[in-house]
Amino acid sequence: MATNIDAAHFIEKLKAASSPEELVKIQHYFKSGPGEYAEGDTFIGVRMGQVFDLAKAFIDMPPEEIEKLLESDIHEARAGALSIMDKQSRSKKTPESRRKELFDLYIRRSDRINNWDLVDLGTLHMTGSYLYNKPRDILYQLALSENLWERRTAIVSTTYFIRQGDLDDTFKIAEILVNDKEDLVHKGTGWMLRFAGASNRERLLEFLDKYAATMPRTLLRYAIEHLDKGQRQYYMELKNTRKNSKN
Repeated sequence: MATNIDAAHFIEKLKAASSPEELVKIQHYFKSGPGEYAEGDTFIGVRMGQVFDLAKAFIDMPPEEIEKLLESDIHEARAGALSIMDKQSRSKKTPESRRKELFDLYIRRSDRINNWDLVDLGTLHMTGSYLYNKPRDILYQLALSENLWERRTAIVSTTYFIRQGDLDDTFKIAEILVNDKEDLVHKGTGWMLRFAGASNRERLLEFLDKYAATMPRTLLRYAIEHLDKGQRQYYMELKNTRKNSKN
């Protein structure tokens, strides 16, 4: 456990763990050049495993200090903030009042959540677990956002619901996003459809029967990845037939 669990000490330890070699790897992995999704992010070269270990040591950081990490220009600091939020949300010791603070912080500072890894850190458990026994209107608002990361937030937040066998919101939000223009929304949507399909194959196939011919190719490939070869071929041929009929 870190003695000083504030943002300044977290960043100090983060910088101490950075390396030029790791920086090269990270910049390639996150495609941080001009015109890429991570354009404008500052990376300092810390392995994500080290970021997560540091987040574990700082797990008791209060929300006001987490927000300071989110305000940092350093990508790894923001990843650390989301990792701390995730770990707090998974802890049985965390009271409902703190879970609400974490959820509200994520939504309020979505302007600082500007890449797929940050979205996924915040939504694979935290957002969905908080909303599970509450109204979920906010996810439908996010699905209609002009911000691609908020749209990805909407669909990936259903991960927790799927784990509880609750699939309705996944398929409803996927319908909203099925013709989205952004590749990383396609990937997130296809991923969640595939995950939901592992619980209920029939519902996935019904969705694919309706949308496979018109959905983006990346989304379709992600959604059908765990189907058998014949089913994958069938749905890809639906897509190809549709494409050829337009030419």
